[in-house]
Amino acid sequence: MPRGIFSCFRHRTSTTPTPTPTTSSSSSDPAPITGPGPVVLELFTSQGCATSPSAELLFSRIGRGDFAHEVPPVIILAYHVDYWDYNGWKDPFGSSQWTVRQKGYVEMFNLDTMFTPHVVVQGVKQCIGNDEDGVMECIKGVSRYPSPAFEATFERPTPESLQITLKGALRAKVDGEGADIMVALCESGLVTDCQDGVNKDRMLANDFVVRKLTKLCSIDNLPSKKIITGSLECDLWQGFNSTKCGVVVFVQQHGTRHIFGSQRIQLPADI
Repeated sequence: MPRGIFSCFRHRTSTTPTPTPTTSSSSSDPAPITGPGPVVLELFTSQGCATSPSAELLFSRIGRGDFAHEVPPVIILAYHVDYWDYNGWKDPFGSSQWTVRQKGYVEMFNLDTMFTPHVVVQGVKQCIGNDEDGVMECIKGVSRYPSPAFEATFERPTPESLQITLKGALRAKVDGEGADIMVALCESGLVTDCQDGVNKDRMLANDFVVRKLTKLCSIDNLPSKKIITGSLECDLWQGFNSTKCGVVVFVQQHGTRHIFGSQRIQLPADI
């Protein structure tokens, strides 16, 4: 992609509506049975952007509940894009897959450019990621849906892979064009000594980093109580530590990208 179409935002602006033995363990922390679930925040960020670190700090605070009295519960997915990698520092968590995902949102919201830090809330609102007031307004301004009620089982078919098996119900009906049940494997507590680029000589802290994103299955006019079972396998990265990782399950409608429910499951420590 041409470099000129990207922006790195510095100022706050208003929102835009719109061979080891195989190990297995089961989650003991299922989603709540009643009530609305959390709001999904998708942060598009990069270690090669001068202003992304301030957004990362804001989202780490939101994720640990610093604003619990102001906003509903949230689930954060931090996607590190790769279009700043030319600028002296290659983001170790960057991926063209996340750039493509952001591009889809840019087209959906009819934006003029791709930029970081950029946040999309519940698939229906977006704003600049270091605009604290705008982020809070977006979170409070979207609809919430019951969390899916999945139980998860984890296995290690090989030392380099993780198998995730999910069984449960969506608990929210998705009308219209159908939806995908997406599964993200995320990692927090990451610290990088940035040795070049615009953030040279800074220690960069990153939480909720999306390492893998996979479609479990597609659904169409499925009853909210219908039991769904599926498995997927993820290749793991060097230094994988299950105590820092969690699985996020979310339901995203085709066409509109609207998210109809989400659930976070912590990986067991002994996996």
